[in-house]
Amino acid sequence: MSLEFNEKGKYFTDIISKVAVPAIIQTTLHRIEGAIHVRLDGRVKDELDQNQAFLAVTSAKVYDTNGSLLYEAEFMTVARAQIVWVIPSDDTAYGEGGRP
Repeated sequence: MSLEFNEKGKYFTDIISKVAVPAIIQTTLHRIEGAIHVRLDGRVKDELDQNQAFLAVTSAKVYDTNGSLLYEAEFMTVARAQIVWVIPSDDTAYGEGGRP
């Protein structure tokens, strides 16, 4: 890890800080509940627009079309090409009661 300071005391590092955002991800065949990781001061949309083949998901639960739990994993990747929609499910992001 490299760490550099400028003359104003601002520091620069090669580590990218991210925050975990709980989300529901619908793929072509499954629903996934877990956390996606977004850069500080970033948006979920910005993370989804990244030019990478896979999206990292932590604390993942994978459900079939009937809502039955199929798998649980601390870490998984989801092919971005298979994602139909994503809903950030953190109520704190929308204020009290889950409303904007």
